[in-house]
Amino acid sequence: MKKLIITATALSFAFVSANALQEVAKIDVKDVCKVEKVGAPKALEVAKKYNPEAIKLGVEFKRLGIKNREYIKALEEAIKAKKKETVVKYKSKGKEKTKKFDTNFLAERACKFAVRALQQVNEAEKTWRLAVPGDGFKY
Repeated sequence: MKKLIITATALSFAFVSANALQEVAKIDVKDVCKVEKVGAPKALEVAKKYNPEAIKLGVEFKRLGIKNREYIKALEEAIKAKKKETVVKYKSKGKEKTKKFDTNFLAERACKFAVRALQQVNEAEKTWRLAVPGDGFKY
């Protein structure tokens, strides 16, 4: 009985992930995440939509020691407070650290990181065979 429940859960997870990956593959990151076009709140919505899926798959982006979920959290607070600059708090080697970012830059970065993480998973599933010696790329 436990195996059946675990299998059903794994299948439903795989189905949700496959749908999200197919949906994300069609997205043009430049159009969806460009803050000058869509605005920071819309970019935040896109990031909040796709980042949880990236976390589930274990492919969440991390730059400058900061995970994308920390970018999103700081961005939410900045948009609510209508700040031009935002301070992102994160932990590195057990110490609490901070970095300052422009809010529009942070919105664009969080959006791109969430979308590209899933797009790269989708690309890897389709092109991994090309990296196998003798099956595609010349070395």
